[in-house]
Amino acid sequence: MRLYIVRHGETEWNVTKRLQGRTDIPLNENGREAARKTAEGIKDLHIDMVISSPLVRAKETAELMMEGRDVPMYVDERLQEISFGIKEGEKNWKETEIFFHSPDTYQPPEGGESLTQLLERTKEFLDDMAGRTERKDKNILVATHGAATRALLANIKHLPLRQFWDGSVPKNCGITLVECGEDRMYRVIWENRVFYEEAEPKR
Repeated sequence: MRLYIVRHGETEWNVTKRLQGRTDIPLNENGREAARKTAEGIKDLHIDMVISSPLVRAKETAELMMEGRDVPMYVDERLQEISFGIKEGEKNWKETEIFFHSPDTYQPPEGGESLTQLLERTKEFLDDMAGRTERKDKNILVATHGAATRALLANIKHLPLRQFWDGSVPKNCGITLVECGEDRMYRVIWENRVFYEEAEPKR
């Protein structure tokens, strides 16, 4: 089984650096264009199915990338972005430094989700997928989010919480390929590739 894990395209909240989390923000035109260009870049790649976060920015990214193809899409709640609770929509979030640079000391806001909880639900997704023998030969596009992508990879790489970000946030429409073999173990083949020319946001 091959999972092509893609982070959603750009949104206006990405541009204005507002804390997005579970807030259901759509793609902006830049994000839609990047998804279309990504579709062109992977047009020769066979995809059997899409599994997406329920949030519209992830679903729309996958739909644009698969436009013109007869590929079924399924939604999985475990691929949602981390929740920031009462802090969603906030700019200049004071916990940014801790969240990105000291994730092992991060404490979620009221109503939010911890990184440990995010790791647990994304591991559950990976374990579930590895156990589905009917999908063992499938190529699957997994449409998700920045922190959720890093949680999937942290589980695969067995990273400690302090190395959660493993260098950076994935790029918008960046794709990572992982393979799951007969041993039900995942391996990262390549990471965070973009198939479009990065441009300045359209205002």
